[in-house]
Amino acid sequence: MTSEWQGKRYWLVGASDGLGEALARLLSRSGSEVVLSARSEDKLAAIVADLPGKASVQVMDISDDDSVKSAAKAVGDVDGVVLLAGVYWPFGAKDWNADQATAMADINFTGFVRVLGQVVPQMVSKDAGHIVITSSLTGFRGLPGSIGYTASKAATMSLAECMYADLRKTGVRVQVCNPGFIKTQLTDKNDFNMPFIMETDMAAREMFEHMNDTAFKKSFPRLFSLVFRGANFLPDWLYYRIFS
Repeated sequence: MTSEWQGKRYWLVGASDGLGEALARLLSRSGSEVVLSARSEDKLAAIVADLPGKASVQVMDISDDDSVKSAAKAVGDVDGVVLLAGVYWPFGAKDWNADQATAMADINFTGFVRVLGQVVPQMVSKDAGHIVITSSLTGFRGLPGSIGYTASKAATMSLAECMYADLRKTGVRVQVCNPGFIKTQLTDKNDFNMPFIMETDMAAREMFEHMNDTAFKKSFPRLFSLVFRGANFLPDWLYYRIFS
C-alpha cells in the first residue's frame, strides 16, 4: 500500500533534531502538513523555516502532563502522530543514576503514553488515524550497561504491540519501528563500537518506507536486527555469556 500523503496532517513528537528532523523533511516533501514538537522552540522554528511544505511549531515537554494536554489541544485534529522523543545516558546497575534512569523511563516510555492518551480516543471515535511508535533493537532483550534506555524501549515495543492487538481491525493503523544505532547526539555518548550505524537520513528513509507499508513492525538495519531478534531464542546461560 502506498499512502496518500498530500494534504495529510502529521504531528511529530521529538522533531528538533536527529531522526525526527530528517523524517519531518521527508513528510514535508511528500506533501504532508507537519506539526513539530519538542522543548526547544528555536530549533523547531529553524527546521520549519526550511521545510518546503506547510509546517508549524508546538512547543511541548513530553514529561509534563499539563504541557502535553495543552499541546494536544493546540495541535487539534491530526491524521497521524509519530512518536520519536528520547533521551539516553549509558550506565549499568553497578553505577545506577537515579535521576537519569527516571528521566529515560519518563520521556522514552511514559511520555509516549501521555501523548497517546490525548490522540488515541479521538482516532478511535472517528475510526481513522495513523500511529507510529519509535522503539529500538535494544528492546528485544536486556543488555548490559543500558539500564534505563533498554528497559524503556522494551516497554515502548510492548506498548505498540498491545495497541496493535486492540486496533488492528479498526481504521486506526498502528506501526512500530525498531532502528539500530543512528548517528546522533545520543549515540555520540557511546564509547564502544556501534555496528551498522546509520546516518539520520538513511534511518528516516527506512522509517518512511515502513509508514508506506501495511506491515506492523520493522526492525532495521535488517542484517543487524537478526542478531537481536535471534537472541530471543537463546537460553539465558548462553545469551548472557555472549552479550556480557
